Amino acid sequence: MKTQIAKIITFTALAGLALAARGADDADQSEFPQIVHQPIDQAIRVGSNAVFTAQATNGNLTFQWYRNGVAMDGQTNSDLVLGIVGIADVGFYTCNISKDGGESVPTRTASLNVFTLTAGGPITVYGAPVFSSGSQGGCPGPYAGYVNYIKTVSQGWGWAPSTNTTIHTAADGTTRTDTKVVYVGKFGDLGCNQTIVTVPHPTSSPKYRFSIYFPSNVPTNSYPITLVGFDP
Repeated sequence: MKTQIAKIITFTALAGLALAARGADDADQSEFPQIVHQPIDQAIRVGSNAVFTAQATNGNLTFQWYRNGVAMDGQTNSDLVLGIVGIADVGFYTCNISKDGGESVPTRTASLNVFTLTAGGPITVYGAPVFSSGSQGGCPGPYAGYVNYIKTVSQGWGWAPSTNTTIHTAADGTTRTDTKVVYVGKFGDLGCNQTIVTVPHPTSSPKYRFSIYFPSNVPTNSYPITLVGFDP
C-alpha cells in the first residue's frame, strides 16, 4: 500500500513539474517580436503616396509585407511605401515580423481605399471586398460579402457632408442593381437602401462611413461607391 501511495505521489509530482515547465514555456515570449505599432487603415487620393508602418522590439528583426495574403517582392522594411497609388493598389496589407529568422508574428490587417474626384463633381471611392457571409435584418439582409469605405480617425473618421448642397447620396458605382448601400453617421444615425441611399438633410452627424453589401457574386477586384454632396 505504501509503495502504491509513493508511486502516486511521484507521478503527481512529475506531472506537476511537466505542467509547470509547459506553463513557463508558454509564458516565455522572448523568442518572439513584441509589436508596438500596428499598420492602420487608410483612404488616399489617387496619385498620392501611402505609407504603412509596423514597429516591434525584442531583438534582430526582419519584416515581410503582404498584399491580400501574397508576399510583396522586396518589401522587407518596417515601412511599406506605396508611391503614386492607384486603383490597383486597393487591398489588405499586413506584415510578418520575425526575430533572428524564427517564427513570425503577423500584424493586424490594414485596408487601403483610394478615391478620385473632380472639381464640383462626385467622389468615387474604391475598396477591397471582404468575403464573409451573414444577415442583418431586412436591409442589408442576407449577404455573401461587403466592402467598407472608411477613413481613420486621423483622416477625419469619415466623409463630411458638403455645406454647399442639400443632397447627400451614396450609390453603387457600377451597373449592379442587387447591392445594398449602408451609411453610418459618427453620432449613430444610419440608413440602408438598394443601390443608392440618401442621407437626410440637415444631416445628424458631421461625418459618415459607408458599406456596400453583396447578396451573391462578391467581386474579386476593388469595388467603387459614388458619393454626391460630400467633401473629400
